[in-house]
Amino acid sequence: MADRCATVNRKTAETEIEIEINLDGSGNASVDTGIGFFDHMLISFAKHGFFDLKVKVQGDLFVDSHHTIEDTGIVLGQAIAKAVGTKQGIKRFGSFMLPMDETLVLSAVDLSGRPYLVYDLDLTTAQVGYMDTEMVKEFFYAVSYSSGMNLHIKQMYGSNNHHIIEAAFKAFARALDEATGFDSRLTGKIMSTKGSL
Repeated sequence: MADRCATVNRKTAETEIEIEINLDGSGNASVDTGIGFFDHMLISFAKHGFFDLKVKVQGDLFVDSHHTIEDTGIVLGQAIAKAVGTKQGIKRFGSFMLPMDETLVLSAVDLSGRPYLVYDLDLTTAQVGYMDTEMVKEFFYAVSYSSGMNLHIKQMYGSNNHHIIEAAFKAFARALDEATGFDSRLTGKIMSTKGSL
Protein backbone atom coordinates (compact mmCIF):
# COMPACT_ATOMS: atom_id res chain seq x y z
CA MET A 1 0.00 0.00 0.00
CA ALA A 2 1.34 3.41 -0.95
CA ASP A 3 2.21 5.87 1.77
CA ARG A 4 -0.43 8.49 2.45
CA CYS A 5 1.30 11.77 1.73
CA ALA A 6 0.19 15.33 1.13
CA THR A 7 1.73 18.71 0.42
CA VAL A 8 -0.16 21.94 1.06
CA ASN A 9 1.00 25.48 0.32
CA ARG A 10 -0.73 28.62 1.58
CA LYS A 11 0.31 32.22 1.07
CA THR A 12 -1.39 35.30 2.53
CA ALA A 13 -0.30 38.84 3.34
CA GLU A 14 0.63 37.55 6.82
CA THR A 15 2.21 34.12 6.29
CA GLU A 16 3.72 31.84 3.66
CA ILE A 17 3.54 28.18 4.62
CA GLU A 18 4.48 24.85 3.05
CA ILE A 19 3.75 21.59 4.84
CA GLU A 20 4.45 18.04 3.71
CA ILE A 21 3.19 15.09 5.74
CA ASN A 22 3.44 11.33 5.39
CA LEU A 23 1.02 9.57 7.74
CA ASP A 24 2.89 6.30 7.21
CA GLY A 25 6.32 7.65 8.02
CA SER A 26 8.82 6.97 10.77
CA GLY A 27 8.78 10.22 12.72
CA ASN A 28 11.31 12.25 10.76
CA ALA A 29 10.78 16.00 10.94
CA SER A 30 12.20 19.21 9.51
CA VAL A 31 10.47 22.23 11.02
CA ASP A 32 11.19 25.95 10.80
CA THR A 33 8.46 28.33 11.95
CA GLY A 34 10.70 30.98 13.50
CA ILE A 35 9.34 30.10 16.97
CA GLY A 36 11.66 27.68 18.75
CA PHE A 37 9.19 26.16 21.21
CA PHE A 38 6.56 25.73 18.50
CA ASP A 39 9.16 23.96 16.35
CA HIS A 40 9.86 21.67 19.30
CA MET A 41 6.15 20.86 19.63
CA LEU A 42 5.72 20.06 15.93
CA ILE A 43 8.84 17.89 15.94
CA SER A 44 7.43 16.05 18.98
CA PHE A 45 4.09 15.65 17.17
CA ALA A 46 5.85 14.05 14.20
CA LYS A 47 8.09 11.81 16.31
CA HIS A 48 5.36 10.43 18.56
CA GLY A 49 2.81 10.00 15.78
CA PHE A 50 5.34 8.34 13.44
CA PHE A 51 4.57 11.02 10.84
CA ASP A 52 7.21 12.33 8.47
CA LEU A 53 6.75 16.08 8.54
CA LYS A 54 8.27 19.08 6.79
CA VAL A 55 7.14 22.54 7.85
CA LYS A 56 8.48 25.80 6.44
CA VAL A 57 6.87 29.02 7.62
CA GLN A 58 7.61 32.67 6.99
CA GLY A 59 5.30 34.73 9.18
CA ASP A 60 4.90 38.27 10.42
CA LEU A 61 6.59 37.61 13.75
CA PHE A 62 7.33 41.33 14.05
CA VAL A 63 3.59 41.62 14.82
CA ASP A 64 3.35 38.63 17.18
CA SER A 65 3.13 34.84 16.98
CA HIS A 66 -0.62 34.64 16.30
CA HIS A 67 -0.74 34.49 12.50
CA THR A 68 2.22 32.11 12.27
CA ILE A 69 0.82 29.57 14.73
CA GLU A 70 -2.83 29.75 13.68
CA ASP A 71 -2.05 29.55 9.97
CA THR A 72 0.32 26.63 10.52
CA GLY A 73 -2.58 24.85 12.23
CA ILE A 74 -4.83 25.57 9.24
CA VAL A 75 -2.32 24.18 6.75
CA LEU A 76 -1.44 21.16 8.90
CA GLY A 77 -5.14 20.31 9.20
CA GLN A 78 -5.57 20.59 5.43
CA ALA A 79 -2.54 18.34 4.88
CA ILE A 80 -3.86 15.73 7.33
CA ALA A 81 -7.27 15.68 5.60
CA LYS A 82 -5.65 15.39 2.17
CA ALA A 83 -3.33 12.58 3.28
CA VAL A 84 -6.13 10.61 4.97
CA GLY A 85 -8.06 10.65 1.69
CA THR A 86 -11.26 8.60 1.42
CA LYS A 87 -10.93 7.20 4.98
CA GLN A 88 -11.58 3.69 3.71
CA GLY A 89 -10.23 1.10 6.12
CA ILE A 90 -9.13 3.47 8.88
CA LYS A 91 -10.13 3.10 12.51
CA ARG A 92 -11.50 6.69 12.57
CA PHE A 93 -11.27 6.95 16.37
CA GLY A 94 -8.17 7.25 18.49
CA SER A 95 -7.31 8.24 22.04
CA PHE A 96 -4.26 8.40 24.24
CA MET A 97 -3.51 9.44 27.81
CA LEU A 98 0.05 10.69 28.03
CA PRO A 99 2.08 11.21 31.22
CA MET A 100 4.95 13.71 31.35
CA ASP A 101 6.51 14.04 34.77
CA GLU A 102 3.81 15.58 37.03
CA THR A 103 1.42 16.07 34.11
CA LEU A 104 -1.21 13.82 32.55
CA VAL A 105 -3.08 14.86 29.37
CA LEU A 106 -5.79 13.01 27.44
CA SER A 107 -6.41 13.45 23.72
CA ALA A 108 -9.23 11.83 21.74
CA VAL A 109 -9.82 12.10 17.99
CA ASP A 110 -12.72 11.28 15.68
CA LEU A 111 -12.04 11.74 11.96
CA SER A 112 -15.75 12.26 11.43
CA GLY A 113 -15.63 15.11 8.93
CA ARG A 114 -17.46 17.22 11.53
CA PRO A 115 -15.04 19.69 13.11
CA TYR A 116 -15.21 20.38 16.82
CA LEU A 117 -12.67 21.20 19.50
CA VAL A 118 -13.03 20.62 23.22
CA TYR A 119 -10.01 22.15 24.93
CA ASP A 120 -9.28 21.99 28.65
CA LEU A 121 -5.71 22.96 29.49
CA ASP A 122 -4.93 25.16 32.49
CA LEU A 123 -1.95 27.24 31.38
CA THR A 124 -0.75 29.79 33.90
CA THR A 125 2.08 31.63 32.11
CA ALA A 126 1.79 34.00 29.15
CA GLN A 127 4.63 32.37 27.20
CA VAL A 128 6.78 29.30 27.01
CA GLY A 129 9.91 30.37 25.22
CA TYR A 130 8.70 32.70 22.48
CA MET A 131 5.36 30.94 22.05
CA ASP A 132 2.28 32.63 23.51
CA THR A 133 0.43 30.00 25.52
CA GLU A 134 -2.98 31.33 24.43
CA MET A 135 -2.00 30.18 20.93
CA VAL A 136 -2.06 26.51 21.94
CA LYS A 137 -5.86 26.55 21.82
CA GLU A 138 -5.87 28.53 18.56
CA PHE A 139 -3.52 26.00 16.97
CA PHE A 140 -5.63 22.98 17.89
CA TYR A 141 -8.81 24.81 16.89
CA ALA A 142 -7.32 25.52 13.45
CA VAL A 143 -6.18 21.90 13.02
CA SER A 144 -9.54 20.48 14.03
CA TYR A 145 -11.60 22.75 11.79
CA SER A 146 -9.42 22.64 8.68
CA SER A 147 -9.12 18.84 8.87
CA GLY A 148 -12.75 18.15 9.80
CA MET A 149 -11.89 16.26 12.96
CA ASN A 150 -13.51 16.14 16.37
CA LEU A 151 -10.67 16.75 18.80
CA HIS A 152 -10.71 16.65 22.59
CA ILE A 153 -7.71 17.67 24.69
CA LYS A 154 -8.02 17.53 28.47
CA GLN A 155 -5.47 18.10 31.19
CA MET A 156 -6.11 15.59 33.95
CA TYR A 157 -3.53 17.27 36.18
CA GLY A 158 -0.18 19.03 35.99
CA SER A 159 1.52 22.29 36.91
CA ASN A 160 4.47 22.92 34.59
CA ASN A 161 3.30 24.75 31.47
CA HIS A 162 6.05 23.28 29.26
CA HIS A 163 5.06 19.77 30.32
CA ILE A 164 1.33 20.42 29.85
CA ILE A 165 1.72 21.75 26.31
CA GLU A 166 4.20 19.09 25.26
CA ALA A 167 2.01 16.32 26.69
CA ALA A 168 -0.93 17.73 24.71
CA PHE A 169 0.99 17.67 21.42
CA LYS A 170 2.31 14.16 22.05
CA ALA A 171 -1.08 12.81 23.16
CA PHE A 172 -2.67 14.32 20.07
CA ALA A 173 -0.03 12.67 17.89
CA ARG A 174 -0.61 9.24 19.40
CA ALA A 175 -4.41 9.59 19.15
CA LEU A 176 -4.18 10.69 15.51
CA ASP A 177 -1.81 7.83 14.71
CA GLU A 178 -4.38 5.40 16.08
CA ALA A 179 -7.31 7.05 14.28
CA THR A 180 -5.52 7.03 10.91
CA GLY A 181 -4.39 3.44 11.38
CA PHE A 182 -5.95 0.63 9.36
CA ASP A 183 -8.21 -2.13 10.63
CA SER A 184 -8.18 -5.28 8.48
CA ARG A 185 -11.88 -5.80 9.22
CA LEU A 186 -12.63 -2.55 7.39
CA THR A 187 -10.90 -3.29 4.08
CA GLY A 188 -12.68 -1.24 1.44
CA LYS A 189 -15.17 0.01 4.03
CA ILE A 190 -15.69 3.18 6.00
CA MET A 191 -16.30 3.11 9.76
CA SER A 192 -19.76 4.69 9.68
CA THR A 193 -23.33 3.42 9.59
CA LYS A 194 -23.94 6.13 6.97
CA GLY A 195 -21.34 4.61 4.66
CA SER A 196 -19.41 7.87 4.32
CA LEU A 197 -17.54 10.40 6.43
